[in-house]
Order: sequence, then structure tokens, then C-alpha cells
Amino acid sequence: MGNFAETIKRFLSNKNTVTILVVIAGIIVLWFFYNNRVNNAVSTVKIPYATERINSGYKIELENVKTKDITQSTLKNSDIVTSKEELDGKYICTGNAIPQNGFFYRSQLCEYEQIQNRLTDRLQEGWTLYGLDVNMRTTYANSILPDTYIDLYLSAVDGDDIIFGALVKGIPVLEVRDSNGKNVFWDSSAGNSAQLLFAVEEDLFKLLTTATDLITTNSIDLIPVIRSTGYCRPENGENCEPDISSAELEAFILRKLRTLDQKNNTNTTVVQ
Repeated sequence: MGNFAETIKRFLSNKNTVTILVVIAGIIVLWFFYNNRVNNAVSTVKIPYATERINSGYKIELENVKTKDITQSTLKNSDIVTSKEELDGKYICTGNAIPQNGFFYRSQLCEYEQIQNRLTDRLQEGWTLYGLDVNMRTTYANSILPDTYIDLYLSAVDGDDIIFGALVKGIPVLEVRDSNGKNVFWDSSAGNSAQLLFAVEEDLFKLLTTATDLITTNSIDLIPVIRSTGYCRPENGENCEPDISSAELEAFILRKLRTLDQKNNTNTTVVQ
């Protein structure tokens, strides 16, 4: 036993031997780390993705979710959802959307209660909710979205005159609903756009209500017009509140209302 220990001692005291051992140990360490990195780079995991676009506020339907293999290295420090079970019962948070073939991120997922956004909570004090009837043509095939700006143009026939111009500018759309009152961009079972909901001050509400009442009795129509994305920027100090843009059109509506009232009073028979 003593001879064996002495042999080992002499073996390790040899500088060449120690150098060889250090080199071999270094090679083993390098091989281990290299092999580990290669395995992480080429090994894959199944990640869920959307087979079709999912808009803001929509519930994630698992039948529209499939999985694909991606490398583990892609997931490093990533917020990507790694299992379909995480998506069960979840909704896409307001302001987000999952494109077709896109992955899901945990920061984009919400519970149903979190996406509820009652209109009454969004009304400024003293403002009133107004609903404008629309259709596929006037919404450019469902292209008017919530939280975008529109102008309202008035089109009318007055005798031999054709009147057309901007009545109100800078109206932010709160919701878009179908004919059954479903939110077009939140409810996957909703139909086409039938009503735009927005809020205005009391005086403007009265004017728009008057114009709407006149639509059924005169050749008058209110037409929504989409504004560009950068139309109004409150963060830059711009005034983004809806405002009457034509005093002449306002006077025309009020004159039409007075004319209608006079006709109704003339046709009224008092029975004694």
C-alpha cells in the first residue's frame, strides 16, 4: 500500500503529468458546457399559437389554438405562454391582439372581469351617451374601431340646394355594436356594425338628437368619417373634445326643426 501511495506521489509531482491532467480536465469541462449549450440550442418544446387572428377583448377558443416546436433557447427570459392549459378561459387584454400564427404572451392575457369597461365609467361629468345608427357602408365595412376619432358630416337636400359639410369634428368612438347590442370587437358572435356609441356635451347631444329626428322626415343624413391615427394627441396638449365645426349647418338643423314644428302646429286640430 505504501509503495502504491509513493508511486502516486511521484506521479503527481511530475510537472509534465500535472500539465496533462490540467489539460484533460479543461477539455472535459469545455466539452460539458459545449454539449449543454448545443442541447439547449437544438432541443425543442411545443408552444401554442393562434390559427387565426384574435382581437382585443375576445375570449381565446382552444379549438383555434395549435402548437409548434421551437428551440428552448428562444424562450430564455421570454414571456411566451408555453402550454394550452394557460390559455383556458382567458381573454385578450384591451389594446392587444394576437395575429394569425402569432404566439401568446402572458402580459396579453386577462380574466373576463379585467376587460369589462362600462360605458358609464368612461363618461365625463355632464356628458351624455349618443348612439348613431350605421351600416356596413357607412362604417367602411366595420373599419371604424373603438378609441378612434371620427367627424360627423351632414348631407341634406333643401329645395333645389344640396348641402354637405362637416357638422361635428373630433368625436372619439367608445363602442361599436351590432343590431342586437353586442360589442362588435369584443364578442365573437357579434354581427356587423349597426351603431356607434360616443359621448358629447349636453348642447351637442341636443343638436345631434334633433338632426337624427329630422332624418326620418327630411332628406338629411349624418355620415361618420374616419380620421387618421394621429388626428388628435392629448399628450401634446391638443384639445380633443368634440366641437361643432359649422355654425351654418347648426342653424340649418334648427331652422328645419322650427319649420317642422310649425307644420305640426298647423295640422293640429283642436276639438272643443
